[in-house]
Amino acid sequence: MFMQRQGLVIWLYSLKQAKMLRRFGNVHYVSKRLKYVVLYCNQHEVEELIEKLSAFSFVKKVEPSYKPFLKMEYENSAPDKAKEYDYKMGI
Repeated sequence: MFMQRQGLVIWLYSLKQAKMLRRFGNVHYVSKRLKYVVLYCNQHEVEELIEKLSAFSFVKKVEPSYKPFLKMEYENSAPDKAKEYDYKMGI
């Protein structure tokens, strides 16, 4: 059985403490230029983690990812005939 995972985007004032965030979940990405960390954790822990992380002085803002709640099955997604012909031609 798979555990449902959800991402958190954690905006920081300084990247010095970015390494410390590994104890809260899997650090997927750290942006040095924009100073944010993408952290994945179990979905049932998200609310309490947002509260914990927001309490730190080096955290500017914590945003949850909404991807688990989006519908990924698309209806009426038949390709356009003209585009399909262009792909076969190699244009």
